[in-house]
Amino acid sequence: MPIEDDTTIRRILQTAKTVAVVGASTKPYRDSNRIADFLIRRGYTVIPVNPAYAETNGLKCYPDLRSVPVPIDIVDVFRKPDEIDETVDEAIAVKARTLWLQLGVVNVAAARRAEAAGIQVIMDHCIAIDSQRLR
Repeated sequence: MPIEDDTTIRRILQTAKTVAVVGASTKPYRDSNRIADFLIRRGYTVIPVNPAYAETNGLKCYPDLRSVPVPIDIVDVFRKPDEIDETVDEAIAVKARTLWLQLGVVNVAAARRAEAAGIQVIMDHCIAIDSQRLR
């Protein structure tokens, strides 16, 4: 089941360099936009992923994970729980290290598929809250 252990979450946050934000938005009031900004300020390389935009947060936005030209440490998902199956398939295909399902994003079957493929899963957690909490 998904990781709940603070020591493991802290290690993931400390060792990750690249975070793909799936469901990135150009709207500054959206959580995905604010958290992408937060991650940039924390020193992560943020890669926005959303087929609706060419750019967000001043960064090139990719239509899907398969289009991202660099290895991805964390796939941070801002999608409805019933819309993440394709994201999980892509995370598996690109061999992402961690699938991070934001607060309210709970899909146990998708999490199990990712784990079965060797991806660490954190579910129903906010990466910004955990990052600040586990400093």
